[in-house]
Amino acid sequence: MTSPQQPQPQPQPERGPHDTGAHEQPVPAAPPMPPAAPPAAPPQQQGMPPQAPPAGPEQPGQQPAPQQPAPAKEAGTMTLQAQQAPGQPAPAKEPGTMTLQAQQAPGQPAPAREAGTMMLQAQPHPEPRPLAAHGPGKDAGTMMLQTQAPPQAQAQAPQHPAPPHPQQAFAGPAGGYVSPIPVRPTHLGHALASEWTKIRSVRSTIWTLGVMLLLIVGVGLLVSLAVGSERELDPLLGVGFVGVLLGSLCVITLGVLSISSEYGTGMIRTTLTACPSRVRLLTAKAIIFFALALALTTVATTLVALLDSAMLNGPAPTTDQWLRATFGAGLYVALLGLLALSVGTLLRHSAGAISSMMGVVLLPMLLALFLQGESLKDVQRALIEYSVPTALATLYDIPFVSTGPTGWTPVGILAGVTAVALGGAYAAVMQRDV
Repeated sequence: MTSPQQPQPQPQPERGPHDTGAHEQPVPAAPPMPPAAPPAAPPQQQGMPPQAPPAGPEQPGQQPAPQQPAPAKEAGTMTLQAQQAPGQPAPAKEPGTMTLQAQQAPGQPAPAREAGTMMLQAQPHPEPRPLAAHGPGKDAGTMMLQTQAPPQAQAQAPQHPAPPHPQQAFAGPAGGYVSPIPVRPTHLGHALASEWTKIRSVRSTIWTLGVMLLLIVGVGLLVSLAVGSERELDPLLGVGFVGVLLGSLCVITLGVLSISSEYGTGMIRTTLTACPSRVRLLTAKAIIFFALALALTTVATTLVALLDSAMLNGPAPTTDQWLRATFGAGLYVALLGLLALSVGTLLRHSAGAISSMMGVVLLPMLLALFLQGESLKDVQRALIEYSVPTALATLYDIPFVSTGPTGWTPVGILAGVTAVALGGAYAAVMQRDV
């Protein structure tokens, strides 16, 4: 587009074959004028500058004479033309123009081309050549385009594969959907958190442990008030035995329900879907239940022991008696609950497992009462010595018989029985389906 009052182009002087036009004086551009409607022009002048005819064999009259000045072009235009053949004068170029030309193969004369044509030619050299804007034997301001070296000549940079997505292992070998949610490998801590949420959020835990605390503390307090301080008791802490024996029945019930209720409602399928490792699941249940039962039972027995020491009259208990009447009794009751959990895992039925555990606690003592024959005296004595009530009484220094386990031995015996039952529970969980 041209604006009014544009200066007319001046005739250009002649140039030699190697004249680059670097010493030409630029024609000053006209001062900016406000835009105006362009005058009507023929169709060939309204668009791009006149295009040259396609390149081909030279014909007379098509190539401008060497002495003929270049056609007038406006300031700021760009001309694409090939390099002038050697021995021929370069065509006139306006100041500010740029020539895009291909590099000539060494030792070969450049074919004659008309002004305004462009030819891209690959460099014959096998080695890579940089993209140069200047070079010997070319007009100033020319730019050369050449091809890159062959791919085998380029140094291949080592490529490191990207690290796989954390969930790519779950998508399968054929790929598939990968969730954007970050994945963390699960461990025993996650199972412990899940079981703790379960056991503290169900009503059976509140009812059973609440009744257990009420029986241990309430019965112990009632017995202390009934005895009073007029009588001297030895051992002084023995009055807490009855409350602990009754409270152990509540812990046994909770131990069975913590596993059998999931089998009864079908919730065990959801649990095993979230935690496929069955060993981890049973371990988390055992740890959470045992820790909870041990903590609450120990707190309740310690409170009863403090009340007995303050309200009753008798010889001061020794350190070993304190430990057996508080921590020892709590540990024995917690082991009974863990044994109930193992039986519930084996039977998978709440009523059956609770009935079995009640028989383990109460049946030996009841059978001993009905075995009165002389030939059954040894069996009767063994049932009494190793029954649960006798073991708890031993911890409180109230032996029912003169023979049998003493001190901490009942706790060791129950721990061995519980370990065997828990091993059977692990084997059943691994072998049986849900």
